[in-house]
Amino acid sequence: MAAMLLPTGPDGLRRFTRESLAALEQRIAEEQAKNAKDCQDGYRNTEPSKPRVDLEAGKQLPRIFGDIPPELIGMPLEDIDPFYYKNQRTFIVLNKGKAIFRFSATSALYILSPFHFLRTIAIKVLVHSYPFLITHSGG
Repeated sequence: MAAMLLPTGPDGLRRFTRESLAALEQRIAEEQAKNAKDCQDGYRNTEPSKPRVDLEAGKQLPRIFGDIPPELIGMPLEDIDPFYYKNQRTFIVLNKGKAIFRFSATSALYILSPFHFLRTIAIKVLVHSYPFLITHSGG
């Protein structure tokens, strides 16, 4: 099976919106229907697809994406890994160092959607690299 290619460069990064969440849900439903049909027909995918190693959470965004526009730093973005983009409810957030943070797009605690104010603030605090200065006063 050919790997799905997503656009590279800064244009390949799109904000994660309610519309993209609905499209994600539709992709997952289509994939589940396809898998159910394949199981009924006796076809089995011998090798399950795997996440790309260069797009793991915690790693830096590959250079092929170029310079990230400042308005996308710290904002929820559609997942760029084809494995997650196709059949997982996730989104990513990039910090100033272009590190990838991956979050679940399901409701946290069954009540906080990915777009809830508290969840947005928690994500911004998590991905922002605050400069903490620890001083020691001698005694």
